[in-house]
Amino acid sequence: MKFTRDENGQSLMIVAIVMALVMIGFLAMALDVGNLFREKRKAQSAADAAAVAAAEEGGTGASGQSAANAVAKLNGFDTTLAKNPAVVTLSTPSSGNFSGSSYVQASVSQPIQTFFMGAFKSGLRTVTVSASSVAGGGQNSPTCLCLEGTAGMDLNMSNNAKFVGNNCNITVDSSSGNAVGAVGSASVCAQALGTVSTTWDNSGNINNGGSICGTTQIVQGISVPCAPPMPNVPVDATCAGAPNSSGGTWIGAYAIGPGAPNVSGAPNTPATVNGAVCYTGNVNINGNGNTTTLEPGIYVINGGELHFNSGGPNGGGNGVLFYLTNGANLVIDNGANVNLVAGGNAQNGGGTAPSTGIYNGIVFYQDPGYPAAANDAPADAGDSQPISIQGGASTFLSGEILAPLAAITMGNGSGTSVTADIVAQTLTMNGGGTLTSYASPNLGTLSTSVAKLVQ
Repeated sequence: MKFTRDENGQSLMIVAIVMALVMIGFLAMALDVGNLFREKRKAQSAADAAAVAAAEEGGTGASGQSAANAVAKLNGFDTTLAKNPAVVTLSTPSSGNFSGSSYVQASVSQPIQTFFMGAFKSGLRTVTVSASSVAGGGQNSPTCLCLEGTAGMDLNMSNNAKFVGNNCNITVDSSSGNAVGAVGSASVCAQALGTVSTTWDNSGNINNGGSICGTTQIVQGISVPCAPPMPNVPVDATCAGAPNSSGGTWIGAYAIGPGAPNVSGAPNTPATVNGAVCYTGNVNINGNGNTTTLEPGIYVINGGELHFNSGGPNGGGNGVLFYLTNGANLVIDNGANVNLVAGGNAQNGGGTAPSTGIYNGIVFYQDPGYPAAANDAPADAGDSQPISIQGGASTFLSGEILAPLAAITMGNGSGTSVTADIVAQTLTMNGGGTLTSYASPNLGTLSTSVAKLVQ
């Protein structure tokens, strides 16, 4: 009886029970906190992936947001849940080392259900975890060589030919496995080389001494082919209605002053209309030791051939544009020492060439064609005649060559210097000449860098 009435040790039991409850509370808190840390790490992974995905898709627009949402879901943060959905927010950092449109900041957040915290603090049933990350990528490089052929070898380099793209890229629309080839000590150097093809075999097509510079970034499977808009074609009423060799009428005109090129053979005699000289048929420049100096202006070649013959030095022309239409084509012979500079460009020997207005920077422009009703005219199939530029030891050519429907061939003459951005179906280069191109945003851009985390 005395034992049953003994109260010794009761406080110890109470303390033990309280301690057990406290330990259970701490354990419950630890479970919740551990779970929240785990979810925080998952949120960081989701934010990292979302930032990279958005940067690869070009930024904070709809495509970037869609990509960010998709990868966040793969990392456990679903923005489509009916209850407690995740939120993925994209923004462009406005300050810090990684600010500006080249970077994307992704923030991921989501309310997380707790297990035990509500028992200790009323109403604490969910805790929002969040994380953010910054990725850089999707850098765009201006295109300076745009080849629009959709099949076969668009860029064919051989026999010591050299292409040098200064801070610009080559974009090739061919989807073939041989989209680009370089053999026989030919070299291709640019900031980037992008192909629509996903099967282009570098080793099978870059061999036998041919090379692509190690600093040239290769981007295969580009989703946006190169197809820059072309400027309006030259239209001038001064020669409207002048006869041409096909019996039709001019869609454009060119006026030249003293030193007009020699044109031979009926019906290729120039017609004078309103003081302008309008040529039909073949235009032969140089030959037989003659030297021709072309006055600044716009030359429209309507049918026939614009032919720069070999033999003799050439005074050339500064501030000139040659527009080829109605089946006209361009031939610059091997040994023809041409000196042609587009309006506004730097002249050989110094100075700036006279302006050709909206055609500044363009030296050769071949009819790109246009649909019916454009320019108040019927549909024009364009001019797809090939262009051949061979040149001589002192050839100097500066200006864009826009021939989106044509195959261009360049070759011969180790001293040939062509500074041009080009739009064509294909480009074939052989011989020892060098084609140098510079960044031209008008020809479009290529995404040249893989997105990566920076913060």
